[in-house]
Amino acid sequence: MADHEWELLTVRGLCMTDESAAEFVGTFVIHRAGSSEPVEQVQIRVKRSVLEEMSGTIQRLLVRSTRYTR
Repeated sequence: MADHEWELLTVRGLCMTDESAAEFVGTFVIHRAGSSEPVEQVQIRVKRSVLEEMSGTIQRLLVRSTRYTR
């Protein structure tokens, strides 16, 4: 099976699944890099801890790589 690279275009409708906000659901809109194929939508479910980790990582990357300010 060949590996494919995907480009994340946007995240739609990310919302908590219950009042504890332990999990969130939403949709990733993706596109195969370098392809003329149309975009695809993938339903996702993600734990709060994963979002917190991603948030920290993204903040660090933005601060290091651009003139990003909070």
